[in-house]
Amino acid sequence: MIDFFHLQPLCLAALVLLMALLVDMLVGDPRWMVHPVQIIGSLIKGIERLLRRDTDASWLARLKGGVLAFTVVMVVFVVTLVVTRWMISISYQGANLYLSVLMMVLLVFLTSTTIAAKGLLSACLYVIEAVMSKDLPEARLRLSMIVGRDTEGLSADEILKAVIETLSENLSDGIVAPVFFYFIGGLPMAMAYKAINTLDSMVGYRNQKYLYFGWASARLDDIANFIPARITGVFIALAAAFGSLRASLFYESIRVLLRDGRKHLSPNSGMPEAAMAGAVSVRLGGPSYYGGIRIEKPYIGNHSGLGYEKASRDAILIARLAMLFAVVSFGLLLCFLGGF
Repeated sequence: MIDFFHLQPLCLAALVLLMALLVDMLVGDPRWMVHPVQIIGSLIKGIERLLRRDTDASWLARLKGGVLAFTVVMVVFVVTLVVTRWMISISYQGANLYLSVLMMVLLVFLTSTTIAAKGLLSACLYVIEAVMSKDLPEARLRLSMIVGRDTEGLSADEILKAVIETLSENLSDGIVAPVFFYFIGGLPMAMAYKAINTLDSMVGYRNQKYLYFGWASARLDDIANFIPARITGVFIALAAAFGSLRASLFYESIRVLLRDGRKHLSPNSGMPEAAMAGAVSVRLGGPSYYGGIRIEKPYIGNHSGLGYEKASRDAILIARLAMLFAVVSFGLLLCFLGGF
């Protein structure tokens, strides 16, 4: 029997990570619970109200935006660090077995909130099911809940293409990146990454309101996701080969990643999207409408003659395997570094 409270710290961290993925896949994010991202969002809104003014000069708006990003990330990191150390210290003392177990359960649960596996897969499957049922109006409505583009008038293939794209991108942002930062610095770093990601989603827009004020948050998100996006591409390629038992899919996925990964308007989103395009043998990208404005996006991947219905189902399987590979790989690395 494993004595959880006397494991090496890094091996315990690996165990917590694996259990966190299982909890997220089983429970997800209950709607009745206040999610840490909601708390982070409230913090961002509060500091933004104190700092931002529509009359600010561009340099002052950038400076204030930098203060916002630094403050939010540091507050989230420090608070999580204090709470985590407190929970771990109680667990290792073991003076009260029930209290120690409770602290470990809370640690696992908090770690699970940094991972968005079930939410991502469920949302994508929800859209795919509507397309399979030939209910395109419902599919467009469901898609509008997970993408920023206009969904009115999209064909079945265009809907499924959008699903594959958002699945690939959020596989990096929502699963691999938090796991990567957990590997670097435990729950405090994973939660700090969630703060960066939330900052980008709230103020990192290139519009009149946030062009300067949100600049620091957007750039910080680009930096934070640089390595995870590329690691995600490799995990997608490995998952494609493992899921199909065809090594050729690994090479095709990597080939498209290297060829098309930098074509995307984002420095990071194109990497997992290109890897997935190669893995499921379809073409992604192309022009899309945002708020009625046509945005020209480069095409990623190749036409292979395979339909988007099969490609979307394959993409779900690949995403499941890729997130499992990420957790197991970084967990094993933690154990290796901790000397098992």
